Amino acid sequence: MCSRCDYPGLLVLSNLAVTPGRMIVLRIIGSSASPLTHQEICRMANRTHPMNRVTVYRILDVLVERGLVERLSSGERSFRYGLAPNANHPRHAHFYCRSCGDMECLDPGIVKLDLQSVEKVLPVVVQKVEIRLDGICRNCLKKRE
Repeated sequence: MCSRCDYPGLLVLSNLAVTPGRMIVLRIIGSSASPLTHQEICRMANRTHPMNRVTVYRILDVLVERGLVERLSSGERSFRYGLAPNANHPRHAHFYCRSCGDMECLDPGIVKLDLQSVEKVLPVVVQKVEIRLDGICRNCLKKRE
């Protein structure tokens, strides 16, 4: 779990009740080094607090809707979930391996996007940015050799 994040506080600031299910899902996502699939979240949650998959989907939908969690496209029609940018977790790009399907977070400084310049040029307000680099990860490259 991210020791810097106050998950109950984040829920309260988002006008959400602090429930065991929401806390478990937030802690699972916050403790992961990379975005997780719904199935991975369910499997981890069920180790300590049995929840059916529909309940986990509903929790994820609320957390995404309130801006605490981001739903990230991970190829085909599937999604992964990671903490939304906040004071402890800066916005960053992701790398998606087309071979094994793994997704990893990239250092925030690797891919830079100047949103202020974008908003100066275009008459828009950017509310979400999702940058995903697709390719073959180092583990899959090693297997091919």
